Amino acid sequence: MAQESPKSIYDFTVKDIRGNDVSLSEHSGKVLLIVNVASKCGFTQSNYKELNVLYEKYKNQGFEILAFPCNQFAGQEPGSNEEIQEVACTMFKAEFPIFDKIEVNGKNTAPLYKYLKSEKGVYFVDAIKWNFTKFLVNKEGKVVERYAPTTSPLKIEKDIQNLLGSS
Repeated sequence: MAQESPKSIYDFTVKDIRGNDVSLSEHSGKVLLIVNVASKCGFTQSNYKELNVLYEKYKNQGFEILAFPCNQFAGQEPGSNEEIQEVACTMFKAEFPIFDKIEVNGKNTAPLYKYLKSEKGVYFVDAIKWNFTKFLVNKEGKVVERYAPTTSPLKIEKDIQNLLGSS
C-alpha cells in the first residue's frame, strides 16, 4: 500500500545531533523556523547571531528554531556531528536544537526537506540554493513561507510575530 503523504511537519521523525529520534510532533502548537546551517559559510556569522536574537526574544512565546547542518554547498559543513555541535554551541552560542547532518537536495534528500520544498518551491524549482535557506512553519505544522539564504533572520521577525499573535 502506498505511504500516505505527510499532512504537516508533525508527521516526521528526525535525528538530533546525538543520533536520537525526535518526533517533530513534539513541537506541535509552536511557530518554527527550519534552517539548513553550515559552520564555514559567508552567511554563518550573521545568521547565527540573528537567529540567537530571535530565539532569545520569542522562545518563551512558543517559537522554536530547528537547525539542520548540511555539507552540500561548497563543503561548508565538513565536520562530524560532535564538531558541528561544538562550533554551533560554543562559537556561535546557539541554544536552539541542532539536528543530524542531512542532505537537502539530490537523491538522498531528507524526507523533511522533500516535504518543505514540495510545500514552498521557488519559481518552479524546489532545490535549496544555499546554506541558511529558511522555512517558517505555523502552529499547525504547515509551511507558510520560504526565505532565501540572503534574507536576514531579523527581516523575518514581523512574520514570526504575526504567527505567534504578538506584534
